[in-house]
Amino acid sequence: MVGYDPESKCVSAAEAAAAGSASGLVTRVLVSPLDVLKIRFQLQIEQLSSRNPTAKYHGILQAVQRIFREEGLTAFWKGHVPAQFLSVGFGAVQFMAFESLTELVHNVTSFDARHSFVHLVCGGLAACTATVTVQPVDTLRTRFAAQGEPKIYPNLRHAVVTMYQTEGPQTFYRGLTPTLVAIFPYAGLQFFFYNILQQFSKWVIPAEAKNGASIKDLLCGSCAGVISKSLTYPLDVVKKRLQVGGFEHARAAFGQVRTYGGFLDCMRQIMREEGPGGFFKGLSPSLLKAAFSTGLIFFWYELFCGLLCALKSPEGTERKEG
Repeated sequence: MVGYDPESKCVSAAEAAAAGSASGLVTRVLVSPLDVLKIRFQLQIEQLSSRNPTAKYHGILQAVQRIFREEGLTAFWKGHVPAQFLSVGFGAVQFMAFESLTELVHNVTSFDARHSFVHLVCGGLAACTATVTVQPVDTLRTRFAAQGEPKIYPNLRHAVVTMYQTEGPQTFYRGLTPTLVAIFPYAGLQFFFYNILQQFSKWVIPAEAKNGASIKDLLCGSCAGVISKSLTYPLDVVKKRLQVGGFEHARAAFGQVRTYGGFLDCMRQIMREEGPGGFFKGLSPSLLKAAFSTGLIFFWYELFCGLLCALKSPEGTERKEG
């Protein structure tokens, strides 16, 4: 169902956008706590270890307990409104672009649109398109998730106005370079491995076992997300560090803060002060999030596309009229 299939084309680009935005919305609600943990870990300069007395967060369980104790349950959904805008917008643009690109490949080239390498390239390009579209919302989401108490930004409108007036419009695109560098292989590999795993599952699961199709989509998506995130994670850390530039005063309660001059300077400082392990801070919650979010994104997308196809079929039309 994911990508153009000349043999069973039943979802238009607009319907793919609708299914993508719906899948993003549902998934974001479920994985937001893991996203907050990941961002907190990525932004911490100190080593993530109980052996470091200056470190605010040591591990997943300790961080969950401390955030809950200091900030309450709602802290795990900090930045949820901009995050929802991000998920809905990203899902809509990504899947619409992916369906359109794979169809274009099928119509103007000799490549099979269902080939894994076509999904790799089209998936990366679709994600880059979506990233440029929603980058300002991603920056807002990161700032909300990163701030402690008392809050610097009480609401979304205040954040937008304050950031624009004090830092200029370019601040909404902080971290865009590492984001684009990271998102192409990350998203491309997601679609690539999802396609491969789906093909592999056809050999393992009998064609008549339709009841397990949804679970299969979830498992294939989860595995694809974990593999992709593991391979591209360091760039995600650099992106998050750059996105909170100019926001250092709100990070004081969390420990040390740093100012970075750009993509390469950020990488140099992390390597010099934190070592290679600095590029993998927050990997555990990030892999958990990648497994859940990617699995759920593909699961819900396939499900919503299936529902749209069923509604368009003669049987679905008859039931609707009846």
